Amino acid sequence: MNKEFLNVIVADNDENTLIFFKNILKELKVSIKVQCFSNGNSLMEYLNNDDAVVPEIVFMRYTLPGKDSMECLDEMGLNLKFSNMVKAVFSDPIPEIEIEDIFVKGANIYMRKPESFETFKKVLTDIITINWQYYTSGLNKENFILKV
Repeated sequence: MNKEFLNVIVADNDENTLIFFKNILKELKVSIKVQCFSNGNSLMEYLNNDDAVVPEIVFMRYTLPGKDSMECLDEMGLNLKFSNMVKAVFSDPIPEIEIEDIFVKGANIYMRKPESFETFKKVLTDIITINWQYYTSGLNKENFILKV
């Protein structure tokens, strides 16, 4: 696949986290177009719009206001247009059983939210780099699961 950039969506109600994501994604070698949403309702409203560009990857905070990430994952799982979209859920530390539920609901990535900007940058860089390799090499995204 010859793709010049990745479409990325970030959903989080914390403005500082959104700024972290934007700044980190802007610095990467991969060209990225990023859109941000502050709650699960607006995220799903956008994605369900017929004119919406379905992103290659969506990052969702585990505890989103409105529809939480688990409800969003349920809704995404019902629509085939989201089948090639990589779904990443991030959070502060949560119990292992909840992380398992995230994967069962259809997420490809669980990311424990790093505490420092530098760690956040490294983790995001790794996720985007691996994701980019999947898109440019035609690897099967259904087998793509990552916990960082």
